[in-house]
Amino acid sequence: MYLTWGVQHASILGEDLHLVLDKTSGSAAQSKRSFLFGSIEMLIKLVPGNSAGTVTAYYLSYTGNQHDEIDFEFLGNSTGQPYTVHTNIYTQGKGIREQQFYLWFDPTADFHNYTIHWNPTQIVWYVDSVPIRVFKNYEKEGIAYPNKQGMRVYTSIWNADNWATRGGLVKTDWHGAPFMARFHHFRARACKWGGAKSINQCASNVPANWWTSRKYRQLSHSEMRQLNWVRRNYMIYDYCTDTKRFNGQIPPECSKPQF
Repeated sequence: MYLTWGVQHASILGEDLHLVLDKTSGSAAQSKRSFLFGSIEMLIKLVPGNSAGTVTAYYLSYTGNQHDEIDFEFLGNSTGQPYTVHTNIYTQGKGIREQQFYLWFDPTADFHNYTIHWNPTQIVWYVDSVPIRVFKNYEKEGIAYPNKQGMRVYTSIWNADNWATRGGLVKTDWHGAPFMARFHHFRARACKWGGAKSINQCASNVPANWWTSRKYRQLSHSEMRQLNWVRRNYMIYDYCTDTKRFNGQIPPECSKPQF
């Protein structure tokens, strides 16, 4: 990865990436390569203390006209209050597919593993190997799925106190700056994007493409139990149940089997 903005107060040293936010700017980094399918993982230690108003992001994105994106965003909070894990997916420029969760541990006390597993069948968001969300491929039924564009990996920290904490009611306390998010052990066990030829190469069911094997086409029984445990105990928002937001017209994927 390499730094893209805020380079005056961010750093990459070996496997360690430190991103900093102060009143002058946030900071960001991105991968040198783009990928299509595979497993993207990062160890992250979030901003401790009063992180209200800050957002730390870790996501995959293709930034062209037909924007694809798979998001982890960590919304800061007042001291002692839990972080919100905000997940979203954009396909061909369309998002509005947010699911939000609390975590079952303090994400500021130590590094934890956040992984996006993406293959032609489904996308799974993992926290410490526990699946928290699944988005399945229903392209054959007219629902867009990100499978034709390579995506880079991005990380950033910025001030979003107009919306991040309690809808913008709690503002960033700059007395606590600088705010630092720490990243470690970035791993992309993924298919390297090499242009249009990669669309078929990365999706083909051959041994080298381990992400296409049968075991990754759906969650195991134990993973299903973990997912249901997270959704029962830690999910705080699901766009699929927000009928008021969509005027009763829930997005079509919400009526399909989710897992």
